[in-house]
Amino acid sequence: QVQLQESGPDLVKPSQTLSLTCTVSGGSITTNNYYWSWIRQPPEKGLEWMGAIGYAGSTYYSPSLKSHTTISRDTSKNQFSLQLSSVTPEDTAVYYCVFGVGGKGWMNWGQGTQVTVSS
Repeated sequence: QVQLQESGPDLVKPSQTLSLTCTVSGGSITTNNYYWSWIRQPPEKGLEWMGAIGYAGSTYYSPSLKSHTTISRDTSKNQFSLQLSSVTPEDTAVYYCVFGVGGKGWMNWGQGTQVTVSS
């Protein structure tokens, strides 16, 4: 079973870049038709899909976040990462990395990591 674990700082200052990494076990991030997403949930709000990277390395972004979001991967470490630049307190949220299969939807989630943007 594919498992995911987020890692990164829990506190980021405004205007800085938020960087998170998701380590995947139990499956390869290059497996055909697998997709790897970042989803966040701000306090008292719903889930927000931020973007994804596919098995071949193609990236997909939410239009509302595209201008300051970058998703990348390190196939040698079986990891994928999120960078969110110029953060504000509104970027405070629990961030999840999520595994999906094309045509089947999201299959498994990391436990989530709380990131607070504050000076």
